Amino acid sequence: MVEAAEALPEREGMDFDVVIVGAGPAGLAAAIRLKQLNADLTVVVVEKGSEVGAHILSGAVIDPVGLDRLLPDWREDPERPLKTPVTEDRFYLLGPSGGIRLPNIVMPPLMNNHGNFVGSLGNVCRYLATQAEALGVEIYPGFPASEVLYGDKGEVVGIATGDMGVGRDGAPKDSFTRGMELRGKYTLFAEGARGSLTKGLIARYKLAEGREPQKYGIGLKELWQLDPSKHKPGLVQHSFGWPLDSKTGGGSFLYHLEDGQAVVGFVVHLNYTNPTLSPFEEFQRFKTHPFIASTFEGAKRLSYGARALTEGGYQSVPKLTFPGGALIGCAAGFVNVPRIKGSHNAVLSGMQAAEHVAQALADGRQNDELSAYESGWRASDIGRDLVKVRNVKPLWSKFGTFLGVPLGGIDMWTNQLFGVSLFGTLGHGKPDHASLKPLSQVTPITYPKPDGKLTFDRLSSVFISNTNHEEDQPIHLRLRDPDAPVRDNLPTYGEPARLYCPAGVYEIVYGNEEAKSDPRFVINAQNCVHCKTCDIKDPAQNIDWVTPEGGGGPNYPNM
Repeated sequence: MVEAAEALPEREGMDFDVVIVGAGPAGLAAAIRLKQLNADLTVVVVEKGSEVGAHILSGAVIDPVGLDRLLPDWREDPERPLKTPVTEDRFYLLGPSGGIRLPNIVMPPLMNNHGNFVGSLGNVCRYLATQAEALGVEIYPGFPASEVLYGDKGEVVGIATGDMGVGRDGAPKDSFTRGMELRGKYTLFAEGARGSLTKGLIARYKLAEGREPQKYGIGLKELWQLDPSKHKPGLVQHSFGWPLDSKTGGGSFLYHLEDGQAVVGFVVHLNYTNPTLSPFEEFQRFKTHPFIASTFEGAKRLSYGARALTEGGYQSVPKLTFPGGALIGCAAGFVNVPRIKGSHNAVLSGMQAAEHVAQALADGRQNDELSAYESGWRASDIGRDLVKVRNVKPLWSKFGTFLGVPLGGIDMWTNQLFGVSLFGTLGHGKPDHASLKPLSQVTPITYPKPDGKLTFDRLSSVFISNTNHEEDQPIHLRLRDPDAPVRDNLPTYGEPARLYCPAGVYEIVYGNEEAKSDPRFVINAQNCVHCKTCDIKDPAQNIDWVTPEGGGGPNYPNM
């Protein structure tokens, strides 16, 4: 935020029928559907990444149901982004030195990945962007939405993009450029998990009242070029168990793409209790398992990234509408946790919201509440997808891996076969930031040093994420109380930010390293890969992630 804002020039503004925040699958699907319904509508999409897809990170095994409905002819397009269908599905329960392959026949039908595709969600978004622009949608990458604009009655009337050329001290530099106001009759927020504007909207309009707390995981991912002899196009492999203990939720994925490439990733549920746990180190350790390491013999790591994902599911979806706008995609929390899939629901939700917006505009309405979108999603394919798996996460959290996962599988079967659950609808309990135990109550975890071939450190990983921020800008990771990390978090939890952050953003630096005296909390904001984990997991809820200067952050090639 620039100091002495009252002295700044007024922002220039542009008016549109619809403003969309975020060029992910939900935002782009909404834009495309709006123009399909009414080619004369003016639609703009703003995206904080330097280009569409630059900040998109997902597994990804993609259920094509959304694409099929949005663009029925996409499979015939020679430029289609998904070309590798799933050819084989494997599920494993891992122990320290071995594992058990679970028979596919015991898995609930919705866990079957045949008919799905493996690929890059970033490339899917790039494809959707070309389709949207061909229809006349305006897309502005490198322009993060930093502020919601409100009308006289408290309704959303658009967004403002961030100012450029602001120094670390908050003062304008010679290169200073004021942000733009993009005003719309309706504004759709498709920021993904824990978006900064979405977070403010949920608080302002009390959208989470009457819902369970939203739950989150952190997903870490690497892209590798494999030895051709190790490559099996279309192979999809998931596991749970080691290296996590039975009380810590999470699991892995390993997908073989086209062109001799594979992606490997690891998800840790953010309701873990041990403050010395490091999701990044657990991911590195996972790759050393005998079932996994052999795949990467003679391989080269190409890229790395990390991103938070919503895991609360059906019972944690907030109210989606408010005067002037709506939440769509992962901003709404539409991820199916056991399937590790959300992009199909993101596309479907973008289409649904677009249809309600188009009808409202046709009726001469604007900046009011799209109540039909809120009341209709649970009866739609999105609701039917999420309701069947609503108890998987609560059962896993309550009973641990060895009992909770089988119970979740039984619950999915009963929902599939009989349309009912033995458990009703379970609650999640406390939010993820409240789950940590003090250091005095846990056994510290010690991790091995990386070998630089299969396992790596954070900084070399951030390097290949192509992360870059203008250094002379205000830190976009804001502390509500600058003294809390050292005063509260360090003695109680060992300051877990230095461990849960997958990019080495946070560290404790001591004036006297040997004596561990004069500690200081340091924020290396230039390393940030925009995963949002700190905003979620900090036990003091002291960190607010806000958008940095436009175009900053990772630049994922095809993640």
